[in-house]
Amino acid sequence: MNTFYEAVAIPALAAIVYTIIDITKTAMGGTEKFNRFIPLISCLLGAVCGVIAFYCVPGVMDTENLLVAIVLGASSGLSATGTNQ
Repeated sequence: MNTFYEAVAIPALAAIVYTIIDITKTAMGGTEKFNRFIPLISCLLGAVCGVIAFYCVPGVMDTENLLVAIVLGASSGLSATGTNQ
């Protein structure tokens, strides 16, 4: 059962970041200034989600190192940006 959670963790983080960015983009009206910073915001938001997942649900990230959880979260945030764009 734990293997299922490990396989779903990264796409779930990407989906969460994608949803937050899409809601924020709609609320901001899609201004050019905001659109320019979407990849940076997604990367930072994904890193924060990775840290939250590392501490709140320890078995999901499949890592014992906080730095790896941050990198996995940031990469999932950037993949959400690629999906969005």
